[in-house]
Amino acid sequence: MTRAFVFPGQGSQAVGMGRDLAEAFGAARLVFEEVDEALGQNLSRLMAEGPEDELTLTENAQPALMAVSMAVLRVLEAEGGLDLTRACRFVAGHSLGEYSALAAAGTLELADAARLLKLRGRSMQQAVPVGEGAMAALLGLDLEAAQAVAGEAGQGEVCATANDNAPGQVVVSGHKAAVDRAIAIAAGRGARRSVLLPVSAPFHCPLMAPAAEAMAEALEKVTLRVPAVPVVANVTAAAVTDPAEIRRLLVEQVTGLVRWRESVLFMKAQGVEQLVELGAGKVLAGLTKRIDKDVAATSVGAPADVEAFLKAL
Repeated sequence: MTRAFVFPGQGSQAVGMGRDLAEAFGAARLVFEEVDEALGQNLSRLMAEGPEDELTLTENAQPALMAVSMAVLRVLEAEGGLDLTRACRFVAGHSLGEYSALAAAGTLELADAARLLKLRGRSMQQAVPVGEGAMAALLGLDLEAAQAVAGEAGQGEVCATANDNAPGQVVVSGHKAAVDRAIAIAAGRGARRSVLLPVSAPFHCPLMAPAAEAMAEALEKVTLRVPAVPVVANVTAAAVTDPAEIRRLLVEQVTGLVRWRESVLFMKAQGVEQLVELGAGKVLAGLTKRIDKDVAATSVGAPADVEAFLKAL
């Protein structure tokens, strides 16, 4: 079966994430130790024990989610002899998950990915004062309809489509008042309902420009290698292998639309029959079922999932 490995983004974090992996597998513990050392922070204890409000802070959640994804991959390699180049045709990740995908494919060193995500989270948080920005999921509208709503809601402020997650699930992001206007406008355009997201900043919109600048500067100092398998980039929904292009797209991704629905459809068009979500939660597997029921989706995050997946290989 032709497969792609995909890596979750923010929102999949939960206290206790990765704890059972660390208890069961030495390969997982090594990943968590390396991330802790790279950050000079006991992130693994925060992941295992909380408190939740501290784990949910963007600068902690982002490297934590990457660490769990990489722990799952390292366990599959250690326990099942998994070879990424033979096991999948593509890797892709949702927002911060793109860094997990790049670490999995060997483009980024694990320690560099952890440090970059810590900075990315902090920079995104600092770009807009708390309370001035917001994000909302417009449920029941397609991308084109959501873009029209966002355009009308702007009225001199920022309101942009941030995530095209699945048919009928598009997220808008921007100034709080503009996002509130988008919710009101969407109700009259056939949206089933709209939900303000519990986020601390308006990600993936032009308000994130200061964070994009910080990432551009940081990424210039990091070595990026050619990925072992092509990476499907969020902002193009197409495969990329050139390190210079990857660097450019990672900067663009901070303010740009996460084209997840199109990314899944691109992989399907390239012959991918199964998406395997590595890491915390089951969000991407759920989205896959909504995007295209012909693409099989499975999540591997706990020791039992690891055993089941290795048996099925």
